[in-house]
Amino acid sequence: MYKLVRHTIKLPVALNRASVHRDPSTDIKPVGPKVDLDPDIEKRIEDDKRRLQWRTPYSERSDSFYSVFKLFASENRNSELVEKMQQPINLSPSSILEWWQKRRITVEAQMQKFLPERHATLGDDIATAHFIVHRGGSVRFRGSTKWIQQDEDDEYDLPRHHVPGMVLEEVRCDGMTLFYEGMENIQKLLRLKHLSFENVALFNDWYLDRISGNTLPSLEKLNLRGTAITHRGLNCLYRLPSLKVLLIDDPEKDILWKLTVAMLEEWNPNLRIVSSE
Repeated sequence: MYKLVRHTIKLPVALNRASVHRDPSTDIKPVGPKVDLDPDIEKRIEDDKRRLQWRTPYSERSDSFYSVFKLFASENRNSELVEKMQQPINLSPSSILEWWQKRRITVEAQMQKFLPERHATLGDDIATAHFIVHRGGSVRFRGSTKWIQQDEDDEYDLPRHHVPGMVLEEVRCDGMTLFYEGMENIQKLLRLKHLSFENVALFNDWYLDRISGNTLPSLEKLNLRGTAITHRGLNCLYRLPSLKVLLIDDPEKDILWKLTVAMLEEWNPNLRIVSSE
């Protein structure tokens, strides 16, 4: 006679949507000693993981500008894409007009990006002059009293090739439409003395952070009247050692402005922070 014995087989737990899409960090860790892999194989695995990343955060890029406001930068902006994908499509005339305006601003911002080829061909001084004058600003070179700007036909007289000895001394961006992407074009002007952003509505603390991070060792005068800067943005000016005059709307606007102005003037005794010359 044979004795019947009940034998229970443990079936695997059924997969559900939550288990498939859960965070890999919450997965059950394998039990037992870790398998020792060859160092070369481990290195190749890590390299493959880095290559498979969707994008590299700006703060980790080797060629990116290091901002003093880096602490407030977001490292993961994937949620913005998900949020946009979940919004319903609105084809009303006002929505289409708003989309078109945003699209135009995005295109204009992209058009102001730094072009290394232009600076390599013309030199930093002439390349910056072309960038400013083409967008409605004006510039003056050393040894000349003439300000170069567009005429009624949007024409202007600037060299189309590198000319040794042409040194940019003054740049006026007053009233221009400048985006953050364009700030990098004003860089490595080793002998620039005067720089003005008066009535540039978009100019804020981030713009000032970018400008002060450029190579402007000879800058003596900076005009920020009519911009959107706050007292926090003025902390970036420690990077400009030769600065003598800073023009802002109201240095005594409130106690925070007064403290920031006093701190800057203590750091640089030659600096005057005033609302008018």
